[in-house]
Amino acid sequence: MTRLRKLMLDELQRRNYAQNTVRAYIHAIEDFAKYFHRSPDRLGPEHIREYQVHLFRDCKLSAGTIEGRTAALRFLFVKTLRRPYLPDHIPFPKRQRRMPTVLSQEEVTRLIASAQNLMHRTMLMMLYATGLRRAELCHLKVCDIDSELKGGPTHRLISLFPAARTTGRDIARESRSARSEARRSVRAVRNSPRRARRIC
Repeated sequence: MTRLRKLMLDELQRRNYAQNTVRAYIHAIEDFAKYFHRSPDRLGPEHIREYQVHLFRDCKLSAGTIEGRTAALRFLFVKTLRRPYLPDHIPFPKRQRRMPTVLSQEEVTRLIASAQNLMHRTMLMMLYATGLRRAELCHLKVCDIDSELKGGPTHRLISLFPAARTTGRDIARESRSARSEARRSVRAVRNSPRRARRIC
């Protein structure tokens, strides 16, 4: 590991960046250095400008991808190397904002009805009704319903419409019922005659 790589990793870790972000930043800086065949600490604003043009013109990357690479370059030169660069030296590319596709009520109804089980139907209802992030939905627990939803370091309160609340409680009842059935099955196996014969 080079001194510069270790220095950048230290700066990322002490700011508590997510592991995915750390990997993306390190990959971006590696690609930047590989393009010029030189260590990044020997490069400057003109090299950054040339590299951004290369990403757009030669690599045909999207503005969103290049924005991520640019964030990595800003972190390297400003936070790690402590160079007094102005934002104009490492500009973010302008991104085109796409209007989201809004489903009609009939389309939403068909989408939810296409779910193959109660769990999947509830997940679709929660996503549509609350605007939860995917990760938030995956970590949602029954005790979070009618309570607070933890979204990272902050708390988000989201109103839940009655149908989704009722469906969520149905899942909780099914889950408790399934656990009770599993416990009964385990007790039945433990007390089975075959087990008794093996014990004897």
